This record gives sequence, C-alpha cells and structure tokens, in this order.
Amino acid sequence: MAVFHAFRALRPTPEKAADVAALPYDVVNREEAKSIGDENPLSFLHIDRPEMDLEPETDLYDDRVYEKAKENLDNMEEKGILVQDQKACYYIYELVRKGKTQTGIVGCSSIDDYMNGVVKKHELTREDKEQDRIHHVDSCNANTGPIFLACRYPDSLLTLMNNWKDHHEAAYDFTEEDQITHRVWVIDEDEVISEINKEFAGIDSLYIADGHHRAASAVKVGLKRREQNPGYTGEEEFNYFLSVVFPYDQLCILPYNRIVKDLNGLTVKAFLGALKFNFELMLMPGFPCKPVEKHCMGMYVDGQWYHLKAWPDIYDKKDVVGQLDVSILQEKVLRPVWESKIRAQTRESPLWAEAIRQQSWQRLRTEPAV
Repeated sequence: MAVFHAFRALRPTPEKAADVAALPYDVVNREEAKSIGDENPLSFLHIDRPEMDLEPETDLYDDRVYEKAKENLDNMEEKGILVQDQKACYYIYELVRKGKTQTGIVGCSSIDDYMNGVVKKHELTREDKEQDRIHHVDSCNANTGPIFLACRYPDSLLTLMNNWKDHHEAAYDFTEEDQITHRVWVIDEDEVISEINKEFAGIDSLYIADGHHRAASAVKVGLKRREQNPGYTGEEEFNYFLSVVFPYDQLCILPYNRIVKDLNGLTVKAFLGALKFNFELMLMPGFPCKPVEKHCMGMYVDGQWYHLKAWPDIYDKKDVVGQLDVSILQEKVLRPVWESKIRAQTRESPLWAEAIRQQSWQRLRTEPAV
C-alpha cells in the first residue's frame, strides 16, 4: 500500500508564481538556461540550472554549481519570493494544454515504497545524471522538482479532488508562453488531508511516468541522511521525496522521436529490405505516419513515410521492458545500424537483418522470462 504524506511546501507568493515558474531543468541547455535567467531574475532555473550565474567555463559538475544552487534558493526565501507554508498540506496541480486537462495531487512519497517496489520503475538510469541530481538535492537539502507518478485513482479520490476545486479558489492560475495553463489549490483542512492519506493507503502501486533520475537521486540522499542519523524515526523529511500523482487515464503520451543522421554504409534499399525480417512494412505516401496501436511506429526515410508493425515473434510477451515499443525500436531498428560486427558481415545484404533475427530468436530461447 502506498505511503503518501502532506508536507509544508516552500512555494512562490501568488503575485510571483508566474515569474518563478520555469521549464524542467533537463529540457534546456546551458545557453538557453542563461538566456532565460538573464531576462528573468526570478526564474526557478537559477536554482535548477545555477551554472548560468557562474563563469561560462565552469564545469557543469563543479562543486561551485551546487553551492550556487543552495545560495540562490536561500536568497529567494530570504527575499520573500518563496515562502514555506505553516502546516503540512496537500496541493492539487492542474495543467491545461491544447484543451486537454490533467489534474493530480502533490505530496511526498516514501523512499521505502521506492525500494520495495510499490513505486514502480521502467527505465534504467545513468550514473552521471544520478550523481548530478544527488549533489543538487544534497546541497540544497531539498527536492526542487516533483517526480511525475501515475496510478489508478479511486472514484472517491477523484470526487474529493473535484469537490475541493469546485468550492475553493486556486492559489495560482496563470498561462505560460508555451500556452500551458497552471493551476494550484492548497488542501489545508485536517479532515480532508486525513481522507487523502487513507485513499492512497488503499492504492497498491504508483508508476514513475517521468523523473527516474531525480527519484533515484532523492532516495540515495535519503539513505545517506539515514546513515548520518542512525536514530531516525521514519517521519523525518529525508524519508520522503516530492511527487505529483496523476490519474493514469488523464495522461497524454507525447512522441519521443529519433533522428538518425545516416545508415552507416547501408543503402536505403538494403535497409528497408532488412527491416522486413522484423516488421510488416507499408509505404504511406503523402503524409506523416503516426502509430495508433502498440508495436507500431512511423519512419521517414529518403523522402517517404513508412508504417512499421513488429512481427509478434520478435519480442517476448513476458519481458515487460523488452516488449515496449521503445525497446523494439532500439533493438530491431537502431542498434543494428551501428553494430560494427553486423556491418562487417555485409553492408548491402538483407542477411544483416537475418543475423539480427537469429540473434533475437537465440535471446528468446536462452534468457529467462522477467
């Protein structure tokens, strides 16, 4: 059962909220972050991308970067731009984009739930990105961005959330330049907070939709704090990480497209011929091809759009990760293009794909089901 707690948020005053709100730290590069920060001294990117306030040659992982993040966070609090709530609350967070609305509850998830599998992961993490966020969380002594979770909301929880919205004024309501509207309501009544606690206690699983690196980093900092405080009770803030939980059926999954610069010596004809071993391939002339079901993808090559549908025998239905479309794309389309040992066999023959096909069958025969 999920453990989900109210907390005392450190958040912007209503009149400053639109200026403080910023893009996620990992969707802008250093130059873009600096440009935004130079124009807006209140942007939260001064905390999430603090290298913008240091010399351009400063290494992104220099200790001074994390010290600057802490300094900027403290300065915003000292100036009254960010103010901490007096009592632990939950927060309803609503986003509206192109007419589509998703509404979730912001609170704190348990690091123990992360470790025992109640909070479920579906991505591996990179050590360098983990270390970056570990240093950031450790230096700031704060989670500066929520982990994006999803679950099946009970009808009673949806009703509770909608009733609160209908009978209370939003603390924040603004639209950013990207035309996304953000609204936040503060749930501060003890009875309602207690009811939310009970509702989440009845939820078996929470799924990370976005934020695998930040979640892993927050958990590792929490474990570090436990080592530093062997008498911890489990109620300390370091036992939890900031998260926002949305109903799974409100989520909109946006495409994550790949651009491949060349075919590594293969001709387009050979490449398309090789794909037929693993996919049903259909030419889609005249318009972009977007997938409408699992195990399908669109591909644009040599001025033409193609629809690819994976043959059912190229993935293991018991392999939770291996049957994801992103895994099929990686293993059956992208990886063979740059696998030098396969290219060495032939650069022009569909035998390239047959070799991959044989490798796939071998994997299915020898690897245990997950």
